[in-house]
Amino acid sequence: MSKEKKPQQVYTLLVQLGRKAGDGLPEGATGAALMCYSSGVDEAEAVRETVAVLKQADLAPLDVTGYGTRQEREATGHEIDPEESDLMDRALAENAVIVAQMTPFFGEDEDE
Repeated sequence: MSKEKKPQQVYTLLVQLGRKAGDGLPEGATGAALMCYSSGVDEAEAVRETVAVLKQADLAPLDVTGYGTRQEREATGHEIDPEESDLMDRALAENAVIVAQMTPFFGEDEDE
């Protein structure tokens, strides 16, 4: 019996970043959030690939929140605009991690 290969899907991930020397984040930023689209056979693989790519880029991922596939998001009422859809299609076609948005955090206090 051969294993049936699962199809790649694109997952929407929100990655929280800490600071690291040479990370390229703006001066004074305490960290950042990245909205990413990542392909994988499941969400765990998409998260692993995303974290690996970000570490290679000298970033410091601290936490990843998954929002599911396009179909899962649409089923929960999320509206996906054409630009976001194009980025998801590109992530799937290129078997890639696409960083769609970066929001730096600035704060006086890093305590939680």
